[in-house]
Amino acid sequence: MTEGFAELHVHIEGSLEPETILALAERNGVELPYRDLDDLRARYRFTDLQSFLDLYYANMQVLRTAQDFADLARAYFARAARGGVRRAEFFFDPQAHTSRGVPLAEVAAGLADAVAGAHSEFGMDVAMIASIVRDRPVTEAQEVFGELLRLGAPIIGLGLDSAEVGHPPSLFEDVFARARAEGLHVTAHAGEEGPPEYVWQALDLLGAERIDHGIRSLEDPELVARLVDERIPLTVCPLSNVRLRVVDTLADHPLRRMLDAGLAVSVHSDDPAYFGGYVDDNFAALRDSLDLTDDEQSVLQRNSWEAAFL
Repeated sequence: MTEGFAELHVHIEGSLEPETILALAERNGVELPYRDLDDLRARYRFTDLQSFLDLYYANMQVLRTAQDFADLARAYFARAARGGVRRAEFFFDPQAHTSRGVPLAEVAAGLADAVAGAHSEFGMDVAMIASIVRDRPVTEAQEVFGELLRLGAPIIGLGLDSAEVGHPPSLFEDVFARARAEGLHVTAHAGEEGPPEYVWQALDLLGAERIDHGIRSLEDPELVARLVDERIPLTVCPLSNVRLRVVDTLADHPLRRMLDAGLAVSVHSDDPAYFGGYVDDNFAALRDSLDLTDDEQSVLQRNSWEAAFL
């Protein structure tokens, strides 16, 4: 079995555990609408992507300072390392913070500080990918990306995330062209709740090198053929798909069909604090629900390393 995991689809804000939310709220004097930890945990029952995003963004209000972001990232690195992650390319959402008054310099400085120490502290190779929040104004995406460049934020790529339906990749063609011109890697969430057409757009209009999720690609045989032929990675998050009701149960998940079709699929955690587990938890659940074999796990791990922006 391939040694260690490459985690390519994880949102650092989605690793904000409930205990940390309450601790940061106390540290920063933030008043939360939750009575206690049990009350907060009880809200982690989602009916779709938007119901998750509502809580996800609300909980971010406890993140205020560079130290908060550094602590958040280090907590994820520690847990991921224990689960066997050796390479992590994590997303962060600049607009989720600037839109509530947190300076982008604070966000970037805190995350960069944690990244700089990740190898010595946790034995992990770590890189940052800034994600455009697709349900916010297109002009804002351009402004925030420009500020990231002015700050010299140590990002290796640009991503696209948040509420997919009604916010196609085509809206963001210009900012992704700018990212490519700057020599950055490009990846995009597509084909989770959105249709296969969004995957086509991510590839043809944004120049995406990886597709995050992409499970609805199976609905379009021509798209599947292209993804297989061009060996385009799909970073799939099984526990996330169940929690967000994209599939009913893990037993219904199309992962094995994707493998059988020859797709370059790999397994990741997405927002592990919200969806029930980290990468190792996803693999454990797949072994139980899909009878995932050691050989299949090795293929999935190899695919993740091949897809990494190394």
